[in-house]
Amino acid sequence: MSKKWLSIIGIGEDGIEGLSLMARSLLDQAHIIIGGERHLSILSPNDTREKIIWKSSFQDSIAEIVQRRGESICILASGDPMCYGVGATILKHITIAEVSILPSLSAFSLACSRLGWSFTEVECLSLCGRPAYLLQSYIYPGAKLLILSEGKNTPRIVAEILRKRGYGDSKFTVLERMGGIHERILTGTAASWNETDIAALNTIAVECIADGETVTLSIFPGLPDDAFHHDGQLTKREVRAVTLSSLAPLPGELLWDIGAGCGSISIEWMRSNFKCRAIAVEQNSTRLNYIADNAAALGTPNLQIIAGKAREVIPDLPTPDAIFIGGGVTASGLFDVCWNALRPGGRMVANVVTLEGEQTLFQWYEKVGGNFTRISIQRAEPIGKFLGWKGMSQVTQWVGYKNSKFKIQD
Repeated sequence: MSKKWLSIIGIGEDGIEGLSLMARSLLDQAHIIIGGERHLSILSPNDTREKIIWKSSFQDSIAEIVQRRGESICILASGDPMCYGVGATILKHITIAEVSILPSLSAFSLACSRLGWSFTEVECLSLCGRPAYLLQSYIYPGAKLLILSEGKNTPRIVAEILRKRGYGDSKFTVLERMGGIHERILTGTAASWNETDIAALNTIAVECIADGETVTLSIFPGLPDDAFHHDGQLTKREVRAVTLSSLAPLPGELLWDIGAGCGSISIEWMRSNFKCRAIAVEQNSTRLNYIADNAAALGTPNLQIIAGKAREVIPDLPTPDAIFIGGGVTASGLFDVCWNALRPGGRMVANVVTLEGEQTLFQWYEKVGGNFTRISIQRAEPIGKFLGWKGMSQVTQWVGYKNSKFKIQD
């Protein structure tokens, strides 16, 4: 314990009275107390110790804590500091060997106890400091969602998203100030929700119920083409599914989507797991707007969108685990720059429909190997009163795996 100069204590609505003996002891021993105004207000007015309120720039407060390493500091936080809380952020800068963490019950645990829900059967997310459109990828029939609100307006925003998605019949519950004497539970449906007198500290519970003929989008690759706004520059559904299979996303990995078009590949990459990250590079201004709209509508608002020519912006991008090139394959030097940037063990996938594109891919193959696949898709379409097969443009796909630190010389 001699090395543990920083303690992070989770506090519930019952305040200091609800703390364990160990938590009380650490709080009493601290020389500096850090927290939000609500947390610091529970301390005695006669407490003369140094108190620090979180700065508007959270990183500035973290930097100050790091600078005061070794001093006796206690951070007061809400609920479980390791559940979308300050604890996880602190531990990116300070080792656990220096920190004592004593959690209280999280809002998720409290909500499950009030609703009779099994914690293992719910989807949990936080909209504190995060785009509300993250919710989009969590919505499906029968889903039970627990959502940490950013404030009193979050329930209204969530209800509106559900209504627009065709889930207005969803059971909607707002739980305020759980664990304290002012606890309150409000119930209704997303369609009928019109409460405005809501405490800033609240958690939302949703039982997702689709309205009638609502079409639900799968989380698996191959969304319908009409799920995206586009100008025709779109990797078609069947080819997209094959391409995502070749890219083989894993949680936490980063994709570069070069010549992103409407962003369909990077968006479906991110939808595969909430930890997946992607950067969409596109120079067409209209398509940049499509990417942003599609990312918000399909639950991946954190997709990073970069405007510009690939060769000009790539040097400033973080190292990718996978790269997809859907446009600009024949651009001079593009392959060399991308391949050298790819991490060892990463993979690169490119799709082309022209002979010139195939020639370029074969040149890449001669440099680093890989494999080719030709994708041929036919869709049934009306021919007068009948149906007939109409072939889509054949796609040649090249997949390369970077198995060493080999670099291509310019």
